[in-house]
Amino acid sequence: MKKIDLHIHTISTVSDYHFDFDLSKLKEYIEKLEIDCIAITNHNTFDFNQYNTIKDNLDIIVFPGIEIDLERGHLLVISDNDDLSEINDFSKKCKRVNNLIETKDDYITLDEFKDIFPNLDKYLVIPHYHKKPIIKPKVIEQIETLITAGEVSSYKKFKTCIKDSESLVPVIFSDSRYFSEMKNFSTQQTWVDLEEITLSGIKSCLTDKQKVFLTKEEGNEFFRATAEGLMLSTGLNVILGQRSTGKTVTLNKIHNTHENIKYIKQFSLLQDDAQKFEELLSRRHSSVSEDYLKEFKKVVDSVKDIDLKQNEVEIENYLNSLLKFASDNEKADAYSNTKLFSENHFGEKDLLGLKKLINATVALKENTEYKTIINRHLNAKSLESLELDLMKEYIEIEESNLKKDWVNTLITKVKDELRFRTSSSIPTDVDFYRTLIDNEKIKKFITIVNNIKSEKEIDKKEIRGFKIVASTKRFSNASHLKKVCSRQISLVPAFNKYHEPYSYLLALKKAEIEDTEIFKYFVDIEYKTLNKLGFPVSGGERSEFNLLHEINDALKHNMLLIDEPESSFDNIFLKNEVNELLRDISKSIPVIIVTHNSTVGASIKPNFIACTKREIVNGEIEYKTFSGFPADKQLKSVDGETIDNFEIMLNCLEAGQDEYNRRRNQAYEILKN
Repeated sequence: MKKIDLHIHTISTVSDYHFDFDLSKLKEYIEKLEIDCIAITNHNTFDFNQYNTIKDNLDIIVFPGIEIDLERGHLLVISDNDDLSEINDFSKKCKRVNNLIETKDDYITLDEFKDIFPNLDKYLVIPHYHKKPIIKPKVIEQIETLITAGEVSSYKKFKTCIKDSESLVPVIFSDSRYFSEMKNFSTQQTWVDLEEITLSGIKSCLTDKQKVFLTKEEGNEFFRATAEGLMLSTGLNVILGQRSTGKTVTLNKIHNTHENIKYIKQFSLLQDDAQKFEELLSRRHSSVSEDYLKEFKKVVDSVKDIDLKQNEVEIENYLNSLLKFASDNEKADAYSNTKLFSENHFGEKDLLGLKKLINATVALKENTEYKTIINRHLNAKSLESLELDLMKEYIEIEESNLKKDWVNTLITKVKDELRFRTSSSIPTDVDFYRTLIDNEKIKKFITIVNNIKSEKEIDKKEIRGFKIVASTKRFSNASHLKKVCSRQISLVPAFNKYHEPYSYLLALKKAEIEDTEIFKYFVDIEYKTLNKLGFPVSGGERSEFNLLHEINDALKHNMLLIDEPESSFDNIFLKNEVNELLRDISKSIPVIIVTHNSTVGASIKPNFIACTKREIVNGEIEYKTFSGFPADKQLKSVDGETIDNFEIMLNCLEAGQDEYNRRRNQAYEILKN
């Protein structure tokens, strides 16, 4: 078995943040994590001289490689290391890639990639698979070489790919930069079932899911949690230990070693302030507000620039100019008598609606998820024919608009010339169609605002008995409006117009509310959390709800860490609600709980346990960690030292066997009788 890390950065590029590479730190990483093989894969560049320096200073296999920005995803291309001419050729190809990438937003196209690397079979090619930015499956299909492995970002995704017969073989690498101030090393590497390391050997292993592992001996059910060698289960783990023995220190190390971790710290969820709790709910569920008001925002955007008063002025000016034109008729000369002198412009047709219709037809035609249902009502041929007819109509209207625009420009030029040569006045231009549409839009806007201001329940969610209810509520006064306004301005004049939607819109603009925020000032969205009995939650229930919410939220992360949940909650709640939820979550991501509580520590039935111990060595504090299965008699440290599991459990969870017996015999038995 060999431990490989084929994703390492040693040069800061435009696609990266700045760092000064430190070779000694890379050597320290390789020695501490016992790596057998690495690949140097900088963003869009390969430095042959630096590669040689690194290779000559390390006692392990080092492959030359590059991480390419391809079609907005990332792709590792790794070359063999045993042929100097091949590495030279690889270096030249990498320079061509580098010349195409000038900024962090640049990427090369698939055609450019194929032109630079016409023969990919001699390289190891690994796309970002379940890791951002991903190489899309369509791009992978078009890369002309056999791609069998894909890089993932977490142990959860690694295990999912192993179980999924359709997935690529997963690999997980550090993707780290090595600089002198670096304090924590990534423990993300992949073990491959290989005796001797060669590029062809690794390529062979990466075709078989039975030959890649997260650990050397424990397969894919464990992972290396810290650089010091602590192994933990990819399921549910409990860390025990007396006060000040390094439990939180261990959690912090795990947190600093891995990325995208959900870390629930001790006492962090206590929630006594009802107003702050309501604000927290609003932030958490802001997507509900955004979804509910998304369409209304479009309505506001479509009317915010309409000025009905200005429209009236334009019509009044037009009528006056028409009257003057009529009265000046007697003074008409050869210029003012021409047809074009008083000609109006041709109106152009709006194509927005037709464009949306074409896009909707294309979406129906290209949808694969609901293809059967769509084709049950509209067959593929009909959709294709519809799209074609709509596009023809679009082209015809656009052509007509272009002609009208050309003619209108010509009319304007001729009218300007005629006006210059005559003393007769000319009727001003006015767009009656636009004025009519503006009036209708404002009428609709008023109707929509009055509807959206009606108070009603718009969303309801449930988390283990708690209900989160979102309701619309009319703003009650100017102070209430401050809830959505982050600036210190007076909103009293605006609120006085709250019952007149269009006047209110103008007043908000006058108050210099940003155009993109105006839609939020018409209705408030209020969130309430109710307990199992349907009543507003108490202070303690708010904290319980917070814990359950945060645990549920953990599935968006790669790992969940919880530091002493019992510090804030009673045992019944922990046993009935928290333990079950944590066990469910641990089926998807690693869960690590620090606890002194027997309800959590023992009743939760963890997959693996660890125990911390503090020792003073040469006047310095040293923290040791022992680990094993819950049923093991002994827990072992990384260096083979053992401690008694039974004694640890009783001391940490029950304050020792004597106290445990005393409570059982002298307290609980008496009460029971």
